[in-house]
Order: sequence, then structure tokens, then C-alpha cells
Amino acid sequence: MTTVQQLTQLAQLLDVTRLQDEDDTQQMELWLDSVQQTGLAPAALCIYPDFLPLLQARKQWLGDQKIARATVVNFPGGQLGSDQVCQQIEAARQRSADEIDCVLPYQDLMAGKIGAVKSFLIDVRQACGPMVLKIIIESGELITAQQVARATELVVDCGADFVKSSTGKVPVGLTDEAAQIMLTVLAGADRMVGFKASGGIRSIEHGLALVDMYQTITGREANAKHFRIGASGLFQELVKALA
Repeated sequence: MTTVQQLTQLAQLLDVTRLQDEDDTQQMELWLDSVQQTGLAPAALCIYPDFLPLLQARKQWLGDQKIARATVVNFPGGQLGSDQVCQQIEAARQRSADEIDCVLPYQDLMAGKIGAVKSFLIDVRQACGPMVLKIIIESGELITAQQVARATELVVDCGADFVKSSTGKVPVGLTDEAAQIMLTVLAGADRMVGFKASGGIRSIEHGLALVDMYQTITGREANAKHFRIGASGLFQELVKALA
């Protein structure tokens, strides 16, 4: 039986995400109110850059609960040049973002343009400075296991803090096979790189299974510094379960 402690700990690993194109300021404020009223402390809130200023009014709550402000760049298609993406990163920094979730130019990877991918990753790492950088490899769009592994290796090699599976904007999100490949690469890396599971993770059971998979493959305890789950529906399921 799942305990209250397990549920609370799972909530602390979440990047609670709202990336809905139709949102306006009022809707985002209402959503932020609803998250704050739960009394839970996720690892981060991940929202579109335009909404980052809304978090300034909640600075004390975020600071007290140690909730990071995360946003997305090169999102969702991964098709912008590094100059444009670096401009997006700088704009997010100016809006007090703590963490950047950046989409890998995965089409270039699939086309064998490895040098271009490496150059992009080096540029965005430099642009982020001290901000936490998570690279989204869009594993559901990659055709082979080798491509998933190669994408993960490039993220490790180029200095990112996390490798993330999916934008949640494509038909195939995170699969068990992709998670296992990514975690196996991370377990063998020569430095500690975090794993962010995202893309269709909606149930408590799935979330706990991913925690177990992470700990089993890497041999590390899951904590928000090195393991995250990007989700919105899962957070609501945890709220219900803890009510």
C-alpha cells in the first residue's frame, strides 16, 4: 500500500507543468492559486516564458517552499537556431527563471548532423550560465534505440544538468524502453546528470514505477536534484490521494 510519505515525496519530485497554448493571464493566475492552495511543494513550476512575471508576486511562497521557476525554449519543435534560442534563454533569465527546459534539435540528430547538435548544445549551456539546463531529446520521435542513446550521450557530453524525455506535444511520450536506454547511459556516465521523465505520466502508479526504475538502474536515491517528473495530471492525482 502506498503511504502518505511516499506520495508526499513523489510530489516533491515533480516539475508541475502548464504549457497550454490557449491560456491567458487570468487562467494562469487561477492555476497558480490552485497549486499554492494545495500546500504541496513540488520541485518546480514549468510554464511558458510570457507567464514568468506572474511568479514575482509569489516570490516569498516559492522561496519558502524552495520551488524553482522553470520555462521552455526552442519549444516544442526544436527547429530554431542557437542564436535565437540563446536570446530566448536571456529573456527567461531577465524574467527570473531558475531552470531552462530546451528542446534538442532532434531532426538534425536524426539526419546525422552530430556536429551541429553538439555546437547547439554547447551554445545553450554557455547561455544558461548558472541556471539549471534540461535538454529535451523528444524520445518518442527518435526512430531507433541507438538514436535515443546517442541523444542522451550528447546531452551528457555537452554539460547539461538533466536529460528530459519529451515535450508532451508529440503522439508518443515516454516509453519504458526509452527510459531504460536513457537511464543506462546516465548510469555509465563519468559525471552526474539528472533524468527528467515527461510525456504521458498521469498516474501515481506510473510515477512510482519510474522512481523505482531510476533507483534500480542508476543505483542512486531519487531526489529532485537529479530526478524529476514533468506532469500536470499526476500532480492532481496526488492532491486527491492526499486530501
